[in-house]
Amino acid sequence: MSDWTARRFWTDVTVTEANGGFGIALDGRAVKTPAKAALIVPTRALAEQIAAEWGAVGKVVNPENMPFTRSANAAIDKVAAKHTEVAHLLAEYGGSDLLCYRAESPAELVALQIAGWDPVLQWAADDLGAPLITGQGILPIAQPQSSLDRLAEMVAQQDAFSLTGFHDLVAMSGSLILALAVMRGRLAPNEAWDLSRIDEDWQISQWGDDDEALAVASRKRAAFMHADSFCRLAINAG
Repeated sequence: MSDWTARRFWTDVTVTEANGGFGIALDGRAVKTPAKAALIVPTRALAEQIAAEWGAVGKVVNPENMPFTRSANAAIDKVAAKHTEVAHLLAEYGGSDLLCYRAESPAELVALQIAGWDPVLQWAADDLGAPLITGQGILPIAQPQSSLDRLAEMVAQQDAFSLTGFHDLVAMSGSLILALAVMRGRLAPNEAWDLSRIDEDWQISQWGDDDEALAVASRKRAAFMHADSFCRLAINAG
């Protein structure tokens, strides 16, 4: 029975109000997560996006075509139950943030990193109260504990839904600071993604494209953009 797939059985998809949030009903029956929890999200905007995915299902349910449903399921079934653990994992990126590790050469790449990354780190110092130290090479950099504590506090303050999207913003970019800059409106998601790719894009400019690497980057970029959308819908009470 390993080839069993769920098939569409419903006609109508509706958004419902439930338990202080919003659910999705298929012909009046509430959608549940894979762990059989009620699929209830914090905003109508997010519920409507999920409902649109269920409405677009053809004959067979394909979760790969339902990213907002998958993210909501992850928030409810996984992140909510391990919020402290997930927040701690993400906060640890502050101690090894991409923006802090600089090339020693060539001068062109060094200049690109300075121009792209220094303003964001300055924002983190001024607006977030979390100055970080930069260095050349790959040896670990000891960051101010007060900065790491401040970053950890901001991560821990997020609810399960925001933290689910935030997880991918951090993981796809390799930078806690870039993720926070997107969440707080300092950077547009496409700007943050481009900044996370300075090293890779410079290598491509020197040595040419690699089809496999470009395909991987394209998938990561899509995941990054989806994570931003999920976060914004999860906090948009409109």
